[in-house]
Amino acid sequence: MPTTTVADLLGKGAARAAAIAAPNRPATTYDDIRTLAQTTTAHLNALGIGRGDRVAIVLPNGPEMAAAFIAIAAGATTAPLNPAYRADEFRFYLEDLGAKALLVEAGSQSPAVAVATQLGIATYQLIAAADGPAGTFTIAPLTTGEPPTCRHPGPAQPDDIALVLHTSGTTSRPKIVPLTQRNICASAAHIAATLQLVPADRCLNVMPLFHIHGLLAAVSASLAAGASVFCTPGFNALRFFAWLEEARPTWYTAVPTMHQAILSRAGRNQGTVAAAGLRFIRSSSSSLPPQVMAALEETFACPVIESYGMTEAAHQMASNPLPPATRKPGTVGIAAGPEVAVMTTDGRLLASGETGEIVIRGPNVTAGYEANPKANAEGFTDGWFRTGDQGVIDAEGYLTITGRLKEIINRGGEKISPREVDEVLLDHPAVAQAVTFALAHPKLGEEVAAAIVLAEGQTGMETEIREFAGRRLADFKVPRKIVFLDEIPKGPTGKLQRIGLAKQLGLED
Repeated sequence: MPTTTVADLLGKGAARAAAIAAPNRPATTYDDIRTLAQTTTAHLNALGIGRGDRVAIVLPNGPEMAAAFIAIAAGATTAPLNPAYRADEFRFYLEDLGAKALLVEAGSQSPAVAVATQLGIATYQLIAAADGPAGTFTIAPLTTGEPPTCRHPGPAQPDDIALVLHTSGTTSRPKIVPLTQRNICASAAHIAATLQLVPADRCLNVMPLFHIHGLLAAVSASLAAGASVFCTPGFNALRFFAWLEEARPTWYTAVPTMHQAILSRAGRNQGTVAAAGLRFIRSSSSSLPPQVMAALEETFACPVIESYGMTEAAHQMASNPLPPATRKPGTVGIAAGPEVAVMTTDGRLLASGETGEIVIRGPNVTAGYEANPKANAEGFTDGWFRTGDQGVIDAEGYLTITGRLKEIINRGGEKISPREVDEVLLDHPAVAQAVTFALAHPKLGEEVAAAIVLAEGQTGMETEIREFAGRRLADFKVPRKIVFLDEIPKGPTGKLQRIGLAKQLGLED
């Protein structure tokens, strides 16, 4: 029988096996984390918080955040928020979510505390066990008052909401994505199966744990397999190799910009890299340039698996498989959990080789956005969720994403995939990073532009880069505007930002 609740997801781990580890800390065992989940549910119930009640979690990356997500989800609804938010952002998210409680670390100076107090939201502090196993904690109230009676006590049930996250809201108001216990467990099982995780595996997590990638791929999938996850304070290219040495992981998962930062320092840490012994490396959340994949495989002497995920699918939708199955660089692999298809704008499913919008359906996919009938009407067709991504599936079932529909550049009627231009620019030896984006044009509507970070020691390459691109791309695809930057703006999860980049760089009003 498939696992259908977060509490049951912990059932595969051996009693004394490590579950959650961290730098310079003893690991929390599966017995520890199972007990923590039970006691946390009981404690929350005593505080008036039960099934369906939303607990906003504002904690730094690390083992306590991972453990809090699992333990709170066992009996309530988790709502992780980016600790870097400002007061106005916390006010929006706490109000929009209808949070019943806020959880912060002991001694927190987060503006979320003052905002929660103004909104009348009960605030609690997480107190990490001094010198105890990584991730173990207790919860104590910060606000005074008699706790309300818990309306729905006990362990969470399969159709209860386990996790609520907002979409990025790059071009519109962020939408609330509710994910049930079933959704979470299905996705964790899909990822664990794709990666062939076993109890001996250990993931080195550098992803933020307010985001679906880290919560599901690193934490939940590891625990679903009875394996362990080594939780760092967050990505740091300077510390990555020390963590690699201490954790002795069998794999790690990250976004492409993180992989690039790791590669930039790998030459100075050759001994650690040679001794790493990684079974594989995983990449997700944005497109992995084939050049970066090849460099990772050469550096770490292991396969790199690119996966395709999004919040509405509780992360994973497709993935390249591990060897000896075929990996196809430039694709995001085959369906890896839900069904994956390609659809026309009017709802007709397309055959292999035809380009259209990527759609999914399956047990890990949200049933719909919360309180947003317009978005649901636009986002679902005949039970299929429309991802907003454009792609094509080949005869062997491998999916290639040709662009985000909102990111496709329309230059006087010519449609250009910015990803295609990115990959050409990245082949130039002087280019370290490249992001192609749309720039408003008075006659054409949109023009092709690119933000580029040059390799160390390179300068004044605009003409040469444009000529290089012109030898490999049709003329209308060649960037007319190139902006050289020391660093390309990234979102809170480390993804390069394409939509709205022109405005962010001061190129548009």
